[in-house]
Amino acid sequence: MMDRFVSQFSLLPTTCISDAMNGLNNLHPSIKPLKEEYKLAGRAFTVQIPVGDNLAVLKAIREAKPGDILVVDAKGDTYRAIAGDFVVGMMQTLGIGGLVVDGVIRDIVGIKQLNFPVFCKGTTVAASGKAGIGEINIPISCGNISVQPGDLIVGDADGVVVVPQTVEQEVLAKAVEKLKKDEEREAKIVGNPEAAKKHLDKLLSQ
Repeated sequence: MMDRFVSQFSLLPTTCISDAMNGLNNLHPSIKPLKEEYKLAGRAFTVQIPVGDNLAVLKAIREAKPGDILVVDAKGDTYRAIAGDFVVGMMQTLGIGGLVVDGVIRDIVGIKQLNFPVFCKGTTVAASGKAGIGEINIPISCGNISVQPGDLIVGDADGVVVVPQTVEQEVLAKAVEKLKKDEEREAKIVGNPEAAKKHLDKLLSQ
């Protein structure tokens, strides 16, 4: 069963969650969804691999729980893919909630056909080897942000945010409040030139 925080965060845009953390926990903006409509929310199952070796990714797929998000520190390498459509298909079959990688994938057409949320730096041709070095479920750095196993990972068209477990209650409350304020402000201003001018004047006078 999806935990309460995951289900609540899954309803929020990453922009509001990021604002609730003062913009400090966003993965590097080069890590983007393969399709704009992809969204993910779940607990981080972390993977650390050396450049060009994905055996630890396979181990993580085997050990992650349904709904977990695989977060892979591939050192930002864009030459060798950490997975192709077959490996991503296995993630989907085993109920993993999504893949976030500071690196690249391959077989992009096949992966898009799966409609499984993959967030990465792009696509490449070369495969990884399987020498067997790498670790799972340890603190990692992904997209210049530290990620602990079990942290909340939320992704959408704007990018990926990491919510540390220690502050998730507080961040959730702030993000919900931010979304509410944004919606109220938008309702007042959209289609109302006078209100838009007043709001601009207010922003410019701060």
